[in-house]
Amino acid sequence: MKKPNPLLEDLKPLLPLIAANATRAEQQRQVPDENIALLKSIGLHRAFQPKAFGGLELSLPEFADCIALLAGSCASTAWAMSLLCTHSHQLALFSAQLQQEIWGENPDATASSSIAPFGRVVEGEGGVHFSGEMGWSSGCDHGEWAIVGCRRQNAEGGQDYCFAVLPRSDYQIRDDWFAAGMKGSGTKTLVIDNAWVPEYRIQKAKDMMEGKSAGFGLYPDSQIFYAPYRPYFASGFSTVSLGVAERMLEVFREKTKNRVRAYTGAAVGAATPALMRLAESTHQVAAARAFLEKTWQDHAEHSAAHRYPSRETLAFWRTNQAYATKMCIEAVDRLFAAAGGNAWFEHNEMQRLFRDSHMTGAHAYTDYDVCAQILGRELMGLEPDPSMV
Repeated sequence: MKKPNPLLEDLKPLLPLIAANATRAEQQRQVPDENIALLKSIGLHRAFQPKAFGGLELSLPEFADCIALLAGSCASTAWAMSLLCTHSHQLALFSAQLQQEIWGENPDATASSSIAPFGRVVEGEGGVHFSGEMGWSSGCDHGEWAIVGCRRQNAEGGQDYCFAVLPRSDYQIRDDWFAAGMKGSGTKTLVIDNAWVPEYRIQKAKDMMEGKSAGFGLYPDSQIFYAPYRPYFASGFSTVSLGVAERMLEVFREKTKNRVRAYTGAAVGAATPALMRLAESTHQVAAARAFLEKTWQDHAEHSAAHRYPSRETLAFWRTNQAYATKMCIEAVDRLFAAAGGNAWFEHNEMQRLFRDSHMTGAHAYTDYDVCAQILGRELMGLEPDPSMV
């Protein structure tokens, strides 16, 4: 039996307002300010912020339930907001100095990201000079900070994948988000020109996965920060996919119930093909939710026990979400294929759900071709392929 989730209950009254803004989000190509203000009014942005700064330190299952429900109203808002939230978990693994700089001055601050290691760095005394055009930064218009990726030379002659954190004053936002899916997520490009990043704002990705980062252990009573950053960072992608699929089931039922075929007048909602498609997609989405809930709970139990996951467990966590996303997309496609020509009109919610569903599977972390190889190698006892993260 699930424990009560007050944040979920606070979210429910906001959903009609956010759903009413879904078209505007797509037209503006970013999450409307009103949506962010509504979600901040109930403290959703503080989900993974340390309690020391007024945060909630919510468990992953509680957070995911909120994001899945939000995605049914506006997937773009859920996508961008989930990342603004999960980045706080990542920031809590950085140095105490950085956390104080971010939240000491503004407890409501959030960060967007562009973590692929495309940034260029020039080493300096006590830090690096960072430059780059960092794409795919969802919700960046609403973040006061950004987490960006780069590679640094190490003492062994190799390179370390690292994250650097920059304030909004150190980068420009290029308005280049013209996409077919998640149109309202504002996933734009950060343009950085020779910004100085001091050492306390930099962490190795490997350290953040192995409990060796500067912020690890800062909150000994926490039940969420004794965990690798990546499972929290990536949790929103499959969760949004689930929320979209659950909403598609509702809309398909609503629109098919009274639909008749134009040329024959036959009732589509009582026809065997529609019933079978609805039944199979319902089973598939329910299976995806059960699979994800088990994974979220596993995350929560490991973190609450201050127990780091094994390599095999990490491989399952990494790949479970991609398989669940695959199931959700299949469920949406099955219904959309039977929704008729009217489903393609821009005013019809189903076409937006169809587009957004496919975008949830386009992220590097939900690419099932990659994930199947990662898990397959682990199951066969092979070393991880460094070209697949």
